[in-house]
Amino acid sequence: MDPRVQQFMAMIKAKNPGELEFHQAVQEVSESLIPFIEENPRYKHAKILERMAEPERTIIFRVPWLDDKGEIQINRGFRIEMNSAIGPYKGGLRFHPTVNLGILKFLAFEQVFKNSLTTLPMGGAKGGSDFDPKGKSDNEVMRFCQSFMTELFRHIGPDTDVPAGDIGVGGREIGYLFGQYKRLKNEFTGVLTGKGIEWGGSLIRPEATGYGATYFAQEMLATRGDSLAGKTVCISGSGNVAQYAAEKMTELGATVVTLSDSNGFIYDPKGIDAQKLRYVMELKNIKRGRIKEYAEKFGVEYYEGKRPWVIKCDIAMPNATQNEIDGEDARLLVKNGCKCVTEGANMPCTPEAVEVFLNAGILYGPGKAANAGGVATSGLEMTQNSMRLPWSREEVDSRLRTIMKNIHTTCVKYGTRHDGFINYVDGANIGGFVKVADAMIAQGVV
Repeated sequence: MDPRVQQFMAMIKAKNPGELEFHQAVQEVSESLIPFIEENPRYKHAKILERMAEPERTIIFRVPWLDDKGEIQINRGFRIEMNSAIGPYKGGLRFHPTVNLGILKFLAFEQVFKNSLTTLPMGGAKGGSDFDPKGKSDNEVMRFCQSFMTELFRHIGPDTDVPAGDIGVGGREIGYLFGQYKRLKNEFTGVLTGKGIEWGGSLIRPEATGYGATYFAQEMLATRGDSLAGKTVCISGSGNVAQYAAEKMTELGATVVTLSDSNGFIYDPKGIDAQKLRYVMELKNIKRGRIKEYAEKFGVEYYEGKRPWVIKCDIAMPNATQNEIDGEDARLLVKNGCKCVTEGANMPCTPEAVEVFLNAGILYGPGKAANAGGVATSGLEMTQNSMRLPWSREEVDSRLRTIMKNIHTTCVKYGTRHDGFINYVDGANIGGFVKVADAMIAQGVV
C-alpha cells in the first residue's frame, strides 16, 4: 500500500474504530485520490479528503413502537448527513438487522461521490434502522415508520435532506413515512423520493437502478466494440434492482440465467424471460416468498446457501449486498470467461476481488458509477416535485440514459491510463471528487 494512503487510513481507523465497511470504502477511494491530490496541491492544502471523510452531521435516535401483541419494541434510528457542498443531502433509508453506524457511514460516503457523478445538485447522506420489516404485519411496519419519522422529520426537508428507499424500504414504507411527515409538518413537499405515482412519484423510479446499471454495462462494452446482444448474464439478488436489471438485459438481447436471495440461487440455463420474470416479481413483491419457489415451479436447479458466481457467464451483476464477491469468486468468474462486471449493489466486491478484475483487464463498473441511476432518477423526481409537473415514462428513461452516458464519459475522462485501459474505479472516484472538492473550496472552511 502507498505509504501516504497507509498514513491517511491510520488516522481514519483511529477516529472511527471498528467501522470496517467505512474503512474499506474510504481506503478504496483514497487509493485513487491521494496520488491525484498530490498532483493538485490546492485540494491537499484545503484538507478536502479529510473533511469529506467526516460527516457534517450524525443523528442517532431511539425508535419505540408497539407490536401487534401490544408489546413495546425499541429500535435505533440513524441519519448520516455526509456532505452538502453541491446540494441538499440525498440518500436512502435502510431497514435491516445489520444496520449500524459503520455501514451507514460507508454508504453515505459512497453516496457523496455517486450523487456528484450524476451531475445533479445533490449532496450525500444515508440513514435507516436495525428494524427488520420481514415477518412484520403492515400495521407493525406502519407504527414503526410513524415512530421513526416522528424524530427524523425535524432533520429533513426538500431543501435540507431528501431521503429515499433502500434495502427493506420499498413503496409501502415510503408511503407510511411520507404520510407521517405530511401530518407533522402540515405540508405536501417533495421530501421523500420513491413515492407512489399518484402522490408525487416519478415513472421509472422503481426500475432506475437496474436499468441504469444495464445502460452502464452497455456503455462499457461499447468501448471495446461490443454489445449486450447474445451475452449470458449472472445476476445476484431478486429484489427491485435485480428484477429490473434482468428486464432491461433481456430487452437488450442478453440472457439472464441466475437470481438469488439470502438462502441460495436458481440457475435457469434457458433464460429468465419476461413471463418468468413476472412470476419472480409477484413472488418477491407481493407474496414475499423465497427464490427457491422459482426452481420448484420451472424445474430448474437451486443451489442452497451458495452464490451464483460459480456459473459461467459473460457479464456478472452483483445486485444483492456489500462484499458478496470475494477474491475466490472473482478468480472463478475471470477463469470462466466473464468480461464485464457491473455493480447494482453498493460495494458488492471485496478489495481483493476488485484487484483481480483490474489485473485481468476486464470491464469493471464500480457501484458509485454503475448503480447511480437510482439516485439520479430520485433527483429527477425532486425536479418534478419542485415544478409540480409529472414527466412521461419515455422522458424519464431518456434522461436516465443520458445521465448514465455522462457518468460513463466522466469515468473515461479521469480513468483512462496511458496504455488505453479504462480504470473505472479511478475514473469514478476522481470524477466524483473534483466537483464536490471545488464546491467545498469555493464555500470556505465550513
